[in-house]
Amino acid sequence: MVLRLSRTFLVTAALLVTVGCEKALFTEKLPRTQYERYQILRGQYRPPTEQNAFGAEQPALRERLAPLEQ
Repeated sequence: MVLRLSRTFLVTAALLVTVGCEKALFTEKLPRTQYERYQILRGQYRPPTEQNAFGAEQPALRERLAPLEQ
């Protein structure tokens, strides 16, 4: 009885792991916070990443932390 229950549990867990994460919950095109949406609507949006001298992606800290132009 215990062996059968544990086997059923393992099969159910395996099914949930393989089928559960089929599609991403949020797409990359949608703004993540209300602040990003606010900046997009007012033309002040700054991209979160930039390319460094070697062509790799890195956070755009200087640009994102600079004061907004009024």
